[in-house]
Amino acid sequence: MKKLFFILLVSLFFVNLSAQNISMTFHNGSFKSIPLIIPGVMNPNLSPKSNSGVSLNVGQKVYFFPNGKKKNRELLFIVDTTWKKDTILQIDEIIEKRKIELLEE
Repeated sequence: MKKLFFILLVSLFFVNLSAQNISMTFHNGSFKSIPLIIPGVMNPNLSPKSNSGVSLNVGQKVYFFPNGKKKNRELLFIVDTTWKKDTILQIDEIIEKRKIELLEE
């Protein structure tokens, strides 16, 4: 009986994690539009000097186009449980850091 209770408790924990939704703001501080891909959610095009509010589930992947070409996408980040609600993400800065990482690979 204790084993069954433990398994049920662990299952509920993981179901809760996967359903966790985190609201955040994408900020584009650059003077260029930034196209992104968020599978199953939307494909936003962040306007220059703008903010865009989104709510994403833990585990959600977000992609960008490192060369500005829509056919060659790369992973930008994956939302995880350490992220805080209402965080403002500087998307243009995150992309620049990710481009450097990709060059070093």
